[in-house]
Amino acid sequence: MMERKEIQEQRIRSYFIEATREMLKGEGLKSINVRAVAERAGYSYATLYNYFKDIKELVFICVKDFQTEAETFAKEKAASSAEGKDRILALTTALIDYFVQYPGIFELFYLERMSTISSKHPTADLIFDFPVELTLEDWKCCVEQKIYSKNEVENRKKALQYLIPGMLLMYLNRMRPESYSEFMKDVKVQIQGILN
Repeated sequence: MMERKEIQEQRIRSYFIEATREMLKGEGLKSINVRAVAERAGYSYATLYNYFKDIKELVFICVKDFQTEAETFAKEKAASSAEGKDRILALTTALIDYFVQYPGIFELFYLERMSTISSKHPTADLIFDFPVELTLEDWKCCVEQKIYSKNEVENRKKALQYLIPGMLLMYLNRMRPESYSEFMKDVKVQIQGILN
């Protein structure tokens, strides 16, 4: 059974994490600094250092949280899709839709310099590999069903890894295409082009 002190420490940590999450989602990484996060959490900035090494540790925790949130979102949207190519299309489309809904998270994942987010190299791998990890079981299924060879899977996975940020960048920052429905239609066409 946890002692009161442990419970209180977890609660205070959660206030800092939630404050950072809210700020990242709403205002992006540029809004994150020790004083702003501490103020949002309701504590002094010195208190933050009692629970976290630095602000980058908090951002790293949020990156992992956002990935879990995006994964849950995508899997719920793709739940009725058949395994393999259909589910890769559904999961990838849903992931793109998640980033459209939360452009601050897209910026955090794909536009910020890694040195700003974390001093740890695994953060870069975590973000870059995320779309592949999300669809990994379905790629394996495609190889087992002899739809693709292992080499073809590797090439298609890489194409999707670069397609996702590229299309989102053009839509979120340049409004190309202008409407959401047109954009999502283009997304499906491009993903199907990679899969077929």
